[in-house]
Amino acid sequence: MDDSSALVALAALAQQKRLDVFRLLVHHEPAGLAAGEIARQLHAPQNTMSAHLSTLSRAGLVRSERHGRSIIYRADLDGLGALTVFLVKDCCAGNAQLCAPLLVELTRCN
Repeated sequence: MDDSSALVALAALAQQKRLDVFRLLVHHEPAGLAAGEIARQLHAPQNTMSAHLSTLSRAGLVRSERHGRSIIYRADLDGLGALTVFLVKDCCAGNAQLCAPLLVELTRCN
């Protein structure tokens, strides 16, 4: 990931509803959710949700797949991974001991 792609992804997440959408989709991996269900769960109008999903998709954080009449949205975990690696790639100037708490947190499943 380059600086430009990272800025697009971070900008997409820098809005409360889009951050909520992304976190909801991460929670629902790997099944994903239909757009209408996302809107319902987050109490948002469908047209607004569509715009949020488009922004997240363009940022490489969400992917969609048509199933009949529904579009199922999923978190793009490859995009999340690329953004995470970009942010911590040079963590603590390569001092693994300083990065250990971050690595523990990233590998812990709740």
